[in-house]
Amino acid sequence: MEGKMLILVLLCVFPTLNANIAEFDQVWMERSIEAKKAARKAFKPNPEAVTDEFNQHVNKDLEGSNKTRRGLSGKYKGPCMATNPIDRCWRCDPNWEKNRQRLADCAIGFGHGTTGGKGGKIYVVNDPSDHDLLNPKPGTLRFAVIQKEPLWIIFKHDMTIKLSSELIVTSHKTIDARGANVHIANGAQMTLQFVKNIIVHGLHIHGIRKHAGGMIRDSVDHFGIRTESDGDGLSLFGATNIWIDHVSLSNCDDGLIDAVAGSTAITISNCHMTRHNDVNYIITFCYILFLQKYFVILLGASDAYSGDQIMQVTLAFNHFGQGLVQRMPRCRWGFFHIVNNDYTHWLMYAVGGSQHPTIVSQGNRFIAPPNPAAKEVTKRDYAPQSVWKNWNWRSEGDLMLNGAFFVESGTKVTNFPKSAGITAKPGSFTSSLTRFAGPLKCVVHKPC
Repeated sequence: MEGKMLILVLLCVFPTLNANIAEFDQVWMERSIEAKKAARKAFKPNPEAVTDEFNQHVNKDLEGSNKTRRGLSGKYKGPCMATNPIDRCWRCDPNWEKNRQRLADCAIGFGHGTTGGKGGKIYVVNDPSDHDLLNPKPGTLRFAVIQKEPLWIIFKHDMTIKLSSELIVTSHKTIDARGANVHIANGAQMTLQFVKNIIVHGLHIHGIRKHAGGMIRDSVDHFGIRTESDGDGLSLFGATNIWIDHVSLSNCDDGLIDAVAGSTAITISNCHMTRHNDVNYIITFCYILFLQKYFVILLGASDAYSGDQIMQVTLAFNHFGQGLVQRMPRCRWGFFHIVNNDYTHWLMYAVGGSQHPTIVSQGNRFIAPPNPAAKEVTKRDYAPQSVWKNWNWRSEGDLMLNGAFFVESGTKVTNFPKSAGITAKPGSFTSSLTRFAGPLKCVVHKPC
């Protein structure tokens, strides 16, 4: 019976890597060419220097300070406390609202240099509606993100935005929800496709669903037909210089964050991810497939797409919490620095990959689940041990609790180039470094 089922599955037609673009016209062709140029320009030929620089920032920030190491459990109600170098760059300024664009100087890791809408006008979203996909109403988020010029997009008040179809964001934008409680919820996804230099900060993203396509405006002077969107929380497709910070994500139809098709120069920091274990299904002409949607972070979508070798991503100060199963992240091809994150829940594994990605895991805290069969942090796919033993996966200073263990492979740490010599803060610091993961409750005229 199992053999017959396997044959049926192999005969079925599966979704393939695509751009959700029904007509890849001249405009999209030019965008894809420019995106590849931006990715090549952003690529770091010595990525270990970037990991060193990141660790140097953290070590310098915590020099002489023991207060951020332990004893920070429970809900904090005291004065502003910034416990990592990204937050310390901007958070405790009582005039943060007037100095919003200072945030643009604070990205570290592979997303360093991402400035979003810095230098552009402040654009205030005052209308949560999303009714017109071809001629978006001024004051809506959809109107703001398609403008040509750099914009720093903020929100006039608390709001929940239910996207009626895929929201396509153009280059040089900051979406900054500080000072308001902003939810992108129960609608379609946000897509960053063939774009560069975007900051997403302070949003609550949840309940994102697959959505039918149709005619959608993707810039002031272009629109076209889109196919069905996947239902990702945030979808990065050929995107460069992207910084996602202090965002909460949960319960989406596909991944919480997907970065594919040569996306690179990405930092995902201070985010809180939870509750992503829904079961969905695909009906093909030959078989009903029940798919458990556990794709928390997908970095590289295809073993066949070697263009993702250019992908370089930093995951730092994030909290992977309740209701998560696996793929935190799931990596292909590129270079991934996973540093000072708190993994308090998983059901199958935490970090996985295929197609020989380089994974440098430093100073994380991994708390294994009770299940004796799920203690391993790592998982390699589609390769025998004789192959994956050469993949460069390293664990340095990680805190392993409740029986968690990380299977290393490839180049031994002791033999790694001398340039990679700055040690990350160990996993014992992680609960404090990630203490304020997720959107912050920022009040005007008070430190955040």
